[in-house]
Amino acid sequence: QVQLVESGGGLVQAGGSLRLSCAASGGIASINAMGWHRQAPGKERELVAAITRGGSTKYADYVKGRFTISRDNAKNTVYLQMNSLKPEDTAVYYCAAGVTMFYFGAWGQGTQVTVSS
Repeated sequence: QVQLVESGGGLVQAGGSLRLSCAASGGIASINAMGWHRQAPGKERELVAAITRGGSTKYADYVKGRFTISRDNAKNTVYLQMNSLKPEDTAVYYCAAGVTMFYFGAWGQGTQVTVSS
């Protein structure tokens, strides 16, 4: 069974940067895609970015040009570099893993990102 542990969230001012990390363990061979989702209060969880083992990526339109997802397959770790953060990026960010970028079966516990104006 896949376990995911996120780190790197916190409080930052608008315009600042944060980098999230997610380390996977257990059942690694079953993972092709890893991704980041977020959920703001009162809103549904939404995909932010995802990356396959081969390096293919997809991003939500509202983070293109600001966020970058990357992956270190040797360390079974995925990163989300978030630049030019906005107050509306405030949310709990969840790491996820799955067979494809369209379905994620394993989830981390989430890490809070708060962007102050």
